Amino acid sequence: MEKKLFCVPREIYVGEDALTCLKDLEGTKAFIVIGGGSVKRNGVLDKIEAYLKEAGIEMKLFEGVEQNPSVTTVMKGAKEMQEWEPDWIIGLGGGSPIDAAKAMWIFYEYPDCTFEEACVPFGLPKLRQKAHFIGIGTTSGTGTEVTAFSVITDYDTGIKWPIADFEVTPDIAIIDPELVASMPKTLVANTGMDALTHAIEAYTAATNQPFADAMALDAIRMVLTYLPDSYEGDMEAREMMHYAQAEAGIAFSNGLLGMVHSLAHKTGVIFSKMIPHGRANAIYLPYATRLNANDDPTRYVAIGKYLGFEGTDDEIVNQICDKVIEYNKMLGIPTSLQEFGIDEDEFKEKRSIIAENAMGDACTPANPREMTKELYEKILDNIYYGTLDEVTY
Repeated sequence: MEKKLFCVPREIYVGEDALTCLKDLEGTKAFIVIGGGSVKRNGVLDKIEAYLKEAGIEMKLFEGVEQNPSVTTVMKGAKEMQEWEPDWIIGLGGGSPIDAAKAMWIFYEYPDCTFEEACVPFGLPKLRQKAHFIGIGTTSGTGTEVTAFSVITDYDTGIKWPIADFEVTPDIAIIDPELVASMPKTLVANTGMDALTHAIEAYTAATNQPFADAMALDAIRMVLTYLPDSYEGDMEAREMMHYAQAEAGIAFSNGLLGMVHSLAHKTGVIFSKMIPHGRANAIYLPYATRLNANDDPTRYVAIGKYLGFEGTDDEIVNQICDKVIEYNKMLGIPTSLQEFGIDEDEFKEKRSIIAENAMGDACTPANPREMTKELYEKILDNIYYGTLDEVTY
């Protein structure tokens, strides 16, 4: 095996009261990035402010990050950082504010860096010249508090761009199950299937690696075990899902991702009806599994056997696809883009550009099967009409 890097946050605090680690920070100023007002309403922000005050750290808040954080928002936040000069940056919330905070961090430290330069995979200069980073997740799916990824949307083109570099791996990750107790069911569903997709893609990626494999397999097991009860509001299951999504995050941060995420990045905001990221992944995952396994089923079969599935290679792959579809239906997630409500004429109009954009996504090179624009167009047709059985090419 060629040399690989396994990178995780220097410190990961897990369990109830994990937030209290903030009392021990050393520094002077913290810049906190949030999305909506939920962390204010549920008291999480007040707790963080109190802990930072106990540590003698002054706090500045940046709020209003969109569900799909924009380049404009990132640059605005970076400018405020340049004026405030924090030595700690804290991304607090779901994937969006944490991803936005990571990107702001880049342009805070390197104001002359362009967005295009930041999107070159693993091409960032050294960070931590001005500040260190803390990721605090309040949803159980993206895993961004432990990853080397940030996804930012260019609304001018309707394209989500992943920034991929170990430099944006947080220094500290806080995985406190109390922070996800009030998640609504739709968010539990979307983020839970996002985590499952992370783990399956990380294990099957062409760039898979042993330590990431271990995290991926356990995350798959945990999601399939605990997501149904978490969806129904069971707090122990919520806790286990919060840990599972972090494992999945570590897995894909090191093992990387594939075509499911390439398509999710390129379809999230391009249609008139926005597709939430986790929901897009959930819809696409069975189709990508069938497509990739048609080329080489080995890694998918290994997942199936780990889960206790039996039969021929084809039968085990089918059982994986069936399991994903079973969970989608249980969680109220459609099985096709047509069922989701994407207009057919709009789909036909944009299919080719989606395929072209997916070919340029940072996740495509790691897909286990080499992709072409034509393959993307074919799979998009299947995904739109729900014809999983026709994915035989």
